[in-house]
Amino acid sequence: MQFTVAIDGPAAAGKGTISRALAAEFGFAHLDTGLLYRAVGAKGGDPETAAQTLTPEDLARPDLRSLEAGQAASRVAVLPAVRAALTEFQRSFARRTGGAVLDGRDIGTVICPEAEVKLYVTASAEVRAHRRWLEVGGDAEQVLAEVRERDARDMNRAEAPLKPAADALCLDTSTMTIEQAVAEAISAVKAGLAARKSHAD
Repeated sequence: MQFTVAIDGPAAAGKGTISRALAAEFGFAHLDTGLLYRAVGAKGGDPETAAQTLTPEDLARPDLRSLEAGQAASRVAVLPAVRAALTEFQRSFARRTGGAVLDGRDIGTVICPEAEVKLYVTASAEVRAHRRWLEVGGDAEQVLAEVRERDARDMNRAEAPLKPAADALCLDTSTMTIEQAVAEAISAVKAGLAARKSHAD
């Protein structure tokens, strides 16, 4: 069975947590596509070459969750050649047998517009900055500034800007618990699976 769940949204909205929970709940494979861009940015050198030669070791680097890696990812993600190199990898992952959950910033709009379920997970910049600050520490105002800078770059880039797909279910996690957000996402996937089954019947 091929079944794709596409999850998009800005940094620290909760999409990674929700994606991992869905993958565990339904036995789907999970790909954090942001890690691909973080790995390209962290690798250094020519970004296009880095994107074409990514290895599993590159994706296992311990520093990929740092703020620096996130900023580097956002810088290389605006490059069309980098996006093209990583698009095919993501698409083949999405259509693997057994189902897949992909989270990123252009999954439902560009990478997998035919995904059976699309979610757009968001929260206010202040809430997301506070979550990120709890993760990484540092100066809270600086973290908020970086979150807003990242949002502006991701939402205003010419190539595949961050925005909800027209048919995505929007989850604003600003005032939700993790359990509530995951429960809503699970319901959406169950509905998608039921629709898929009835269509097949």
